[in-house]
Amino acid sequence: MRQTLIAISIAAALAAVAGCSKESENAVAAKPSDQMSASAEVVADVVSSNPLLAEWTGPYGGVPAFDKMRVEDLKPALEYGMAQNLAEIEKIANNPEPPTFANTIEEMERSGKALSRVFTYWGIWSGNMSTPEFRAVQAEMAPKLSAFNSKIIQNDKLFQRVKAVFDARDTSDLTAEQKRVVELVYDEFATNGATLSGADKQRYAEINTRLAELHTRFANNVLADEEGYDIFLTEDQLAGLPESFVKAAASMAEEKGQKGKYAIKNTRSSMDPFLTYSEDRALREKVWTNYYSRGDNGGEHDNNAIIAEILQLRDERVALLGFDNYAEWRLQNRMAKNPQNAIDLMEAVWPAAVARVHEEVADMQAVADAEKAGIKIEPWDYRFYAEKVRKAKYDLNSDEVKQYLQLDKLREGMFYVAGELFNFAFTPVKEGGVPVFHEDVKVWEVTDKTTGEHVGLWYLDPFARTGKRSGAWASMYRDHTTFDGKETVLASNNSNFIKGAPGEPVLVGWDDAETFFHEFGHALHFLASNVSYPTLNGGVRDYTEFQSQLLERWLSTDPIIDNYLVHYKTGEPIPAELVAKIKQAANFNQGFATTEYLASALVDMKLHTTDPKGIDPDSFERETLEKLGMPSELVMRHRTPHFGHIFSGEGYSAGYYGYMWADVLTSDASEAFAEAEGGFYDKEVAGKLVKYLFAPRNAIDPAEAYRLFRGRDAGIEPLMRDRGFPVTGAKSENTSGGTAAAGN
Repeated sequence: MRQTLIAISIAAALAAVAGCSKESENAVAAKPSDQMSASAEVVADVVSSNPLLAEWTGPYGGVPAFDKMRVEDLKPALEYGMAQNLAEIEKIANNPEPPTFANTIEEMERSGKALSRVFTYWGIWSGNMSTPEFRAVQAEMAPKLSAFNSKIIQNDKLFQRVKAVFDARDTSDLTAEQKRVVELVYDEFATNGATLSGADKQRYAEINTRLAELHTRFANNVLADEEGYDIFLTEDQLAGLPESFVKAAASMAEEKGQKGKYAIKNTRSSMDPFLTYSEDRALREKVWTNYYSRGDNGGEHDNNAIIAEILQLRDERVALLGFDNYAEWRLQNRMAKNPQNAIDLMEAVWPAAVARVHEEVADMQAVADAEKAGIKIEPWDYRFYAEKVRKAKYDLNSDEVKQYLQLDKLREGMFYVAGELFNFAFTPVKEGGVPVFHEDVKVWEVTDKTTGEHVGLWYLDPFARTGKRSGAWASMYRDHTTFDGKETVLASNNSNFIKGAPGEPVLVGWDDAETFFHEFGHALHFLASNVSYPTLNGGVRDYTEFQSQLLERWLSTDPIIDNYLVHYKTGEPIPAELVAKIKQAANFNQGFATTEYLASALVDMKLHTTDPKGIDPDSFERETLEKLGMPSELVMRHRTPHFGHIFSGEGYSAGYYGYMWADVLTSDASEAFAEAEGGFYDKEVAGKLVKYLFAPRNAIDPAEAYRLFRGRDAGIEPLMRDRGFPVTGAKSENTSGGTAAAGN
C-alpha cells in the first residue's frame, strides 16, 4: 500500500524537478471493487489485453513493456488497478483475525502490484514522452487518483489495524527493520488525515482532489510555455556562440522543420549556454525573458491564480490537522524538524552569499566599463560577463573546458566511480535486449564486480526533445525488496542535453557534468539498496539529496581527470594547467549560484509559513525578495510561476531548503574522504558510506545513519569553507535538527 501512495503523489505531480520518482510492485490478485463493476470475463479480458497491466516478463526478473505503451490503454489500466488495489485493502481491513505485522503491514506492502506497474508507464509519459493525448487523460485521472488515495488513507478499519500494530511495536517480536516499516506506515496515515472524522475527513479528501487537478494544470502550463517559446536564429545572430552549441542548435532546428536556422529552446540546457556566450545583448534579454517568464505570461497558461488557490487549500488542509501553517506540517518528520531550523540555516548563509554577489557584480561592471559597453549589469548580462571575469581572473575559458567534457566519457567515469565505491560493474545491454520507450534510451546491466551477481538495470535517457520536461531527474521503475522473494532494481537517469549533430560528440559544461554525476548518485542510492520492504525505499526529502550531491565531488578527483576528461578531437588528456585553473576557480561565481538557490528556497518557506488568504503570488515574490535584500542583477533560480518543485506536486513544497540541508552533510562527508589515507577512494570510508548512507535507504533514521558514518553530527562550517564564505559567527545546523554556535 505504501508504494501505491507514493505512486499517487507522483501521478499528481510528476513534473516536479530533480525528484526521484519511485514505483514499486508487490501485490496479490483480487476481484475489482465497486469502482469498476464488470463481469469476471470482462475483467480477465481487460488484464490480458492491456499491456500496461501485464506482469513484466523477459530477462532480469522482468522488465517494463515500454515498446507496447499506448495512451488509449492508460485510463482503463488505471481504473482496473485502483479497483484491484481497493479490493486488496478491503480484504486487509476486514480480516477477522487480530491485527499483526504479517496480516496487516506485510499484506499492505504486498498490495498494489498492477497499479504500480501502470504508474511506471504514467511516469514515462509525464516526464519523458508527454503528448496532448496523455495530458487529457492526466487531467481527467489526477483527481480520481487523489480520491482513490483518500479512500485508502481514510479507511478507518484499516487505520485501526495499523494503529494496533503500531501501538504494540515495542512488545512484538519485530526486527528493527520491521519496526521502522510500522512506524513509517502509521505516520503516513496519521499525518495525512486518517485521524479526522465526519465533515473534516470529507473536506480533507475534497482538498486533495482539487489539489491534484491544480498540480497537473500547473505542470502542463509550464510545459506549454517551454514548448511555445522557442527562438529560431539566423547565421548573423550567432556571434560568440561555441561551435558545438551552434551545431546542436542547427540540428534541433532541423528536427523542428526549420532547416538552415538555429533553435534556442526555452529550457535551462539551451538558455544557460546562450546567455553565457551570445554577444547579442538584445537576444540575451529575449531568451532570458522567455525562460524566466514561464507560467507568468497571462492567458490560458498563466499559473498565478493556480498558485494562490494551491496555497490556500494547503493551508486549510493542515489547519484541519491542528497545524499553524503548511511548513510546520511538512517538516515535522524531516531532519530539520520545524521551519525555523530550516530558515536559520538559510539565513546563516544568505548574507555571505549576497555579499559575494556584490563583489561579483563589481568585477563584471568593471569589465563592461572597460569595454565602454555603456550598460549596467542586468540579469541577462550576469552569465555573459561572469564568463569574461572568469577568463580575466583565472585565464579559464568555459568553452575550452567543454572540449574535454564528452558525455559518453563522463558516463564511463561515473561507472568507474561506481566500481571503486560500490563494487558495481556496468555492461551494455545489446540493442533490443530490453524494450525502451525511445531510441535515445540505452540500458546497462549492473552486477557485483566480485561475484557477478545481478544487481539491476540502469536506463539512460540523456537528450532533450519535445514532450520531455526540462531539467534532470532519476526514477526507479522497481525497488529492491526481499520479503516476498528478491526483486532487483530498475533505475533510470534522465537529462536534457542538446543532442550533437550526427557523428559529433555531446560536449557539456562543468555544471552540467556535475549534474550528471548528481543524478547518477540517486541511481546508485537505488541500486545499493539492501532493504526488505518497499516502504523502506522511500526517503526523507532533506536527506535524499545528500547522497547525490556527494557524488558530484568525484568529478574532480584525479582518476576521473586523468582518464576520462580527454579532448574530443585529439583524445589528449586535459592539461594539468587547465585542471589547476578549474580548481583555483572552484568557488568562482558562488555568490550567484548560492543566492539564486537560496532565494527560491526562502520564498518557498515564506509562502508556506504565511497566511495565504488573498495572496498575490507575483507581489509576494517581489516583496519577499525586496525584504531579503535580493540583488537586482539576478533572480530566483525558479521563479514562483514555474516553480515545479513546489507547485507541480508536494514533493519539495516547503522543502526546497533540503538541498542546502543535504549540502551541510555533503560538505562534512567530503571532508571525511579528504582526510582519509586513500582520499576519495579510501576503501574504509567508502565501505561505511555504502553500509550506512546508501544501502539502508530509509531503514535507519537519517540523523542516526549519519552519526554511524561520521561518528558525530555535521555542522555548517564545512559548507561555508566549501563555498569560500566566512565561517566565524555562523550558526550551525546539525543532523539532529538542532542549532549550535559555530566557532572558527
